[in-house]
Parts: sequence; C-alpha cells; structure tokens
Amino acid sequence: MGAKTCMLVYTASNAREALAVKPRLDREVTRQIAGILFPDEKLEPIGEVALTHAHPPDHEVYMGCFPGVLFVAAREFGLDRPSTLPRRFIDAGGSGTVILHAMHSAVDWFAYAIWRDGKIVRSLSLSPDSGILENIGERLPFEEPYWSGKFPALDGDEPNMDYPFPFHPMELGEAALKDQFGYQIEGCVDASLLDPDSIPLIRYKRPPSPRPKAW
Repeated sequence: MGAKTCMLVYTASNAREALAVKPRLDREVTRQIAGILFPDEKLEPIGEVALTHAHPPDHEVYMGCFPGVLFVAAREFGLDRPSTLPRRFIDAGGSGTVILHAMHSAVDWFAYAIWRDGKIVRSLSLSPDSGILENIGERLPFEEPYWSGKFPALDGDEPNMDYPFPFHPMELGEAALKDQFGYQIEGCVDASLLDPDSIPLIRYKRPPSPRPKAW
C-alpha cells in the first residue's frame, strides 16, 4: 500500500505533546466539528480507521477530536500548492495552529504547510518529477539535515543524482510526521514514538459529488 496521508491537524498548542499522552477520542465533539467543517454535506459515520491510514478515498472523511488536537483527513487536502487551501479550513483553526500533511508513495510526492493565527508560516511541496512546486517561509529545523545532504536519496548504493533536491521526499515526509506529531508510518522502528495504529479516527461516508450536467 505504501505511505500516504492527506490530512489537516488543528492544535491550540503542540500536537505532538497532546498525542504523547495517548488521548481518548471524543466522538460527540468529533460529530459536531464534522458538521461545522462540512456544513453542506450529510456525513454518515461508518466505523473507524487508525491514524496510520489518514488518506481516505474521495467518498469518505476521517476525523478524530482529542484533547488538544483534531485530525481531519479528506480529499481537499491533497494539494500541490498547500497555500491554496480553502480559507474556511484555515479560519476554523482560529488563533491556533493548522498543519497540512500530504504525501503519496506512488509518485514520491510530499507536501506540508503550517498556519499560525490564520497566517501561513511555511509551505513546501515537491516530487522527483515536478521538482519544487511550492516553497514558502523559512525551513523548520527538522528539514535542515535533508537540505544539507545528510540523508541523500539512494538508488542502489549510489546517490540518485537525478533528484532535483538532495533527499527522498517520502523520507522528509516521515520526518515531518515525527517532528510535528511524534509518529511515523514507515522507516526504522522507534519504540519511543507513538504507534499511529493506537489512534482511532471516525470514518464518515460523504454524499456523491454532483455530476456536471450534460447539455
């Protein structure tokens, strides 16, 4: 299946710290926020899924509200340019922090963005085929070792010189998960990290998207 994400995370302070205490899912608050974020859709709960799989199909939304942190996974967040995220999702974060994380191993694409108090402070999107699609704001500390070449993308035993940047996008994507949320999906097992399979999200079925009229 490979590593895939397509999610927004809302937090008032620090998402990683909020998750470290293994918080309990608040199903009722999750239901209420689902109605706020998707007011024009009748979302139907159809079960649960682990945070590991925060990349729903187009006809579903995954959500989980915990003390100090909210996860929302939906098709709207798989953006080549995260800065174009619809404003309503940013405004929903109020004066807190909103983090977008999206990656897909089939095309080795990774993107993330951070808004604080409604203002974007960092956005990055890249893939081997397209290069750097967006690069806004200053790099976060966890990025620096990758840009400086300490973790080169490898092709067999040799660095892959065809990459337009000195690292593999998926490895940076995993580093972002670790830095911002304290877990990883793939890579070396680290017992000190949160197990994302232990964090449940509620699955919601979305109504079919309107089909364009054939005139």
